[in-house]
Amino acid sequence: MGTPLDDAALDTIFRSARTYNGYLDTPVREADVRAIYDLVKMGPTSANQQPARFVWCLDQSARDRLADCASDKNADKIRKAPAAVVIGMDEDFHEQLPWLFPHTDAKSWFDGDAEGRKVSAFRNGSLQGAYFIIAARALGWDTGPMSGFDAEKVNAAFFADRPKVKVNFISTLGKGDPATIFARSPRPDFEVFNRIA
Repeated sequence: MGTPLDDAALDTIFRSARTYNGYLDTPVREADVRAIYDLVKMGPTSANQQPARFVWCLDQSARDRLADCASDKNADKIRKAPAAVVIGMDEDFHEQLPWLFPHTDAKSWFDGDAEGRKVSAFRNGSLQGAYFIIAARALGWDTGPMSGFDAEKVNAAFFADRPKVKVNFISTLGKGDPATIFARSPRPDFEVFNRIA
């Protein structure tokens, strides 16, 4: 059973955390992204599918390639960020289930069901993308998740050798510059979008 986090930790992960449009000049290193992923992989996915595939763009040339796939405003954010991440999803994730979920023959659940695999890869890969944001924040980093890119271009640039892997979304990563954020958008009270049945 877990222990509730204190207010400072909750602020870091949720209440004070923001989506950043720009970053301070603090480098993101391989050890940093490995630490983030070591938390991401612990988040739950259905039958431990782990369908997300991450490409960590730490080199400027990789960020430039990603920026070339994005809208003008997003391209500028990507080029100037200390790091960017492509969050992909493997539509053939089931091939890994014999070792990821050895309790039963989970691979057979998805054999011959390409559409079902796409749905599951998107759902569980999106969960892992959210875990990435939370893990980065928990370790003192900030993110700028975004749409606004040409998915076919991203797939060609980063997943050409793995045609069953498709981009879900992309994000910048670094130490956020407070001068680059807007006022926080409204957050609804419980009663607005919730009901108890």
